[in-house]
Amino acid sequence: MLALVLVFFADFALHKSERKPFVLGVLTGALLLCQLVPCFMAGSATAFGGMYVTSPIVNVMKTILTFGTFIVVVMAQKWMANNAKLSGEFYMLVLSTLLGMYMMMSAGHFLLFFLGLEMASVPMACLVAFDRYKKKSAEAAAKYILTATFSSGVMLYGISFLYGAVGTLYFDDMAATIQLTPLTVMGLVFFFSGLGFKISLVPFHFWTADTYEGAPTPITGYLSVVSKGAATLTLAIILMHVFGRLVEYWEPLLWIVIMLTITIGNLFAIRQSELKRFMAFSSISQAGYIMLAVVGNSAQSLTALTFYVLVYVAANMAVFSVISVVEENNGGRTDMAAYNGLYTTNPKLALLMTLALFSLAGIPPFAGMFSKFFVFMAAVSGHESAPFWPYFVVFIALINTVVSLYYYLLIVKAMYITKEENPLPTFKNGSAINWSLAICTVGILLFGICSCIYEWIDKAAMAL
Repeated sequence: MLALVLVFFADFALHKSERKPFVLGVLTGALLLCQLVPCFMAGSATAFGGMYVTSPIVNVMKTILTFGTFIVVVMAQKWMANNAKLSGEFYMLVLSTLLGMYMMMSAGHFLLFFLGLEMASVPMACLVAFDRYKKKSAEAAAKYILTATFSSGVMLYGISFLYGAVGTLYFDDMAATIQLTPLTVMGLVFFFSGLGFKISLVPFHFWTADTYEGAPTPITGYLSVVSKGAATLTLAIILMHVFGRLVEYWEPLLWIVIMLTITIGNLFAIRQSELKRFMAFSSISQAGYIMLAVVGNSAQSLTALTFYVLVYVAANMAVFSVISVVEENNGGRTDMAAYNGLYTTNPKLALLMTLALFSLAGIPPFAGMFSKFFVFMAAVSGHESAPFWPYFVVFIALINTVVSLYYYLLIVKAMYITKEENPLPTFKNGSAINWSLAICTVGILLFGICSCIYEWIDKAAMAL
């Protein structure tokens, strides 16, 4: 909140400064870095009569999302230089969505959760429509906000069912008194449907491809990782904590949704030639892998989910950083053909793109392989009495991992093998893009092999 207020007043104070976008970017980045410190140090606490609750694992996820937001701010510097008049609005909207996600993850009451969700969703729609004079950007924002409004209505309807069945909206009180009744089942289904939109789970994913394609590339990256990370952890905590007594009913639903999400996301990704739509369906598939951890219904599940989001932030933001810089230097093209022969003219950029894609595909020794391994292990743990279905879901996920490797290699093939008479000429990246690529590449290479990172997350999950 303090960061948002400071950026708001700085926007007015620097109104006549020609370096306003750069100064605001530095201020926002510094404030985000300052926010990392309390996220590491804070423990469990409550406020507002138990409506706001923090825990170590929530603080860890806040740290990860702050890290992802910082990369977005760094990556967007070149793009914001072309939108200097709106730089203040951009940074305030980014911080507003982050504040909403913080509130959503720390909610101990369904109304505060809903307020946080809306606080994150409405500024996000404004960011999607940020390219005011591009038809696709306005179309993407319209589809996003209309679907978000409908899903919020469905979710609120489900929350009203839960209140009617239990008589409270506090998570702890509901977890202690909830029983299997038609009202609670309907409330659970509607709640899951509403939050499934935010995560892009099948069949709530239809907005994703058009929104990703139309939004400015830095915003697409922000939407794909930061928003998804907050929603997945929130859904996991609510399912495991609030609806823990109904696990035998929501777990089969989750199995079906996960298998559909991973499979449909992969199959549709193969058909794409526009890279941002390609990454949209990749993001849908990755959402299925993230939610696969929840099947385990244990502290290990939260550890695997959080670690997966951390690795996903590094790999996906590296991909979108490359997409952004190629788009800027190639007349706004984001189709896959624009990458033909990229290795011959920009070998370093092609190499970093390859590392990021390999991590997303789960190829060793990159961090993506470790994150998928931990998710698979979490999914099959704790199901000794009914081992078939969890193992079957993991088997489907393993098959889809091979499928995902195929379509990620299509981009690698375009960069290294496909011949192009007029490939993208050699160019120099801006310093901001170089920093974002460097940070993401370090994460791709080190997050998997530095065991202290996983142990830090696991310690926080065990304290929940």
